[in-house]
Amino acid sequence: MSLLLPKLASKKGQAIKSTAEKVLVLRFGRDEDPVQLQIDDILSKTYHDLSKIAMIYLVDMDQTPIYAQYFDVSYIPSTVFFFNGQHMKVDYGSPDHTKFVGSFKTKQDFINLVEVIYRGAIQGKLIIQSPTDPKNIPKYDLLYQGI
Repeated sequence: MSLLLPKLASKKGQAIKSTAEKVLVLRFGRDEDPVQLQIDDILSKTYHDLSKIAMIYLVDMDQTPIYAQYFDVSYIPSTVFFFNGQHMKVDYGSPDHTKFVGSFKTKQDFINLVEVIYRGAIQGKLIIQSPTDPKNIPKYDLLYQGI
C-alpha cells in the first residue's frame, strides 16, 4: 500500500515549509515493518478523499533519521500534523500532544481528525481537541530519559 503514497526521502524536499493551505500529514515508520500495513492502507484509501485539504507523506525512519530525531519519534507508527509550516498539536487524551502514536482504527477516524485539524488551523488554533473516540486511541506510556 505504501507504494501509492509519496515518500519524504530527505530533508531537502522542504515539504513542511512548502505545503500551503493544506494539512501536512507525516507518517513515521519503517517500510519493511508489517505493522505499517494497516495505517498505510488507511492513508492510501483516504489520500484522494482528502487531497483538497491534506498532503500525506511517508517517512521511513531508517532513511531520514534527522526527522525522527527532530520530532522525537520513539514509537512507530507515529503521525505528525502541520499546517502552513506550523506544527499542529492535538489533544488525544494522552500526555503527548505532538504526535499520534499507533494506527488509526478506521478510515473515518483519520478523515475526521484531518478535517478537525484543518478547520482549527484555518481559525488560527495551534492545539485541537481530537474528535476520535478515546477507546479508538492507542494507550502508551511516555518514557523520559534523564541526562
